[in-house]
Amino acid sequence: MVFPTDISAMQAATPADTRGRQLRDLRISVTDRCNFRCTYCMPKEIYGRDFQFLERSQLLSFDEIHRLVTIFKSHGIEKVRITGGEPLVRRQLERLIAMLASDPDLDLTLTTNASLLRQKAQLLKDAGLRRVTVSLDSMNDEVFRAMNDVDFPVSKVLDGIEAADKVGLNPVKINMVVKRGVNDDSVVEMARYFKGSGHILRFIEFMDVGNTNGWKMENVVSSRDLVERINTVFPIEPIKPNYVGEVAERWRYVDGSGEVGFISSVTQAFCRDCTRTRLSAEGSIYTCLFATEGTDLRSLLRSGASDEKISDVIGNIWRARTDNYSETRTAETAKLRKVEMSYIGG
Repeated sequence: MVFPTDISAMQAATPADTRGRQLRDLRISVTDRCNFRCTYCMPKEIYGRDFQFLERSQLLSFDEIHRLVTIFKSHGIEKVRITGGEPLVRRQLERLIAMLASDPDLDLTLTTNASLLRQKAQLLKDAGLRRVTVSLDSMNDEVFRAMNDVDFPVSKVLDGIEAADKVGLNPVKINMVVKRGVNDDSVVEMARYFKGSGHILRFIEFMDVGNTNGWKMENVVSSRDLVERINTVFPIEPIKPNYVGEVAERWRYVDGSGEVGFISSVTQAFCRDCTRTRLSAEGSIYTCLFATEGTDLRSLLRSGASDEKISDVIGNIWRARTDNYSETRTAETAKLRKVEMSYIGG
């Protein structure tokens, strides 16, 4: 591999895409594997025993990921989120965390189903991880076990959240994907449980990511509906975003007991402010969660391309970016063969 002696020799200016959007956030999938089979992400009938996941050699190594993050940072990346699949099934993930956390200017976070978080929380914190986001779709054990489809109980997810909080990976954000007729009757119960906990609960509209989750518009519960449900029981009021491009609309409890968020990709598209790009488990860059194709960076890494060359490719991809899928979504575009969430994270 050829490395430049001075990273400042690479392009320093942050590129803007065709809509004037800057590159600020990088989501990195470190594995396409997961120990859950959530019905809206990796349904068991598709990802069964015979499903062929990526070979270890196909995954980017930690050194390759670290190198790419350094290059991406020269284009303006400020925040990196580690995703999967389930990232904690990647062996010795704390090694990668330590490598990335050596840059104090990088906001480093991780999204997990929390199945392994109790065991890993201290290792992750010691390695330099700052915060975690945990996926939890219901406080109702029967509903949650059915949704993850591997009979995993709510109690163990809560154990993981507690462990993360105890070691200082906080505030923990809890993501709930809401699907009509499946878990939407758990919304107020979820709000009640985490209200006043110091953690931040966020509700996500059921999205047409990939092709395997059987998405239909009638399964979507709008964030507007969710706000009304919660406000009826626990009065809430909107508050300003933390930064430009924040996808979660923020609300706080009027009594001062915390905040909740609503991610409304389906009914309130936020494409105009999107600052994200995604790196798949096998090293392709995708400029939209709903992308139909990506650009291979792994072959560049493994063919001896210089950092300058890779930087040029990344810059050209971002400058040509036109993505606005959520603004133009139709029943027909929802059927497009898009990359699966397990390859590029959420």
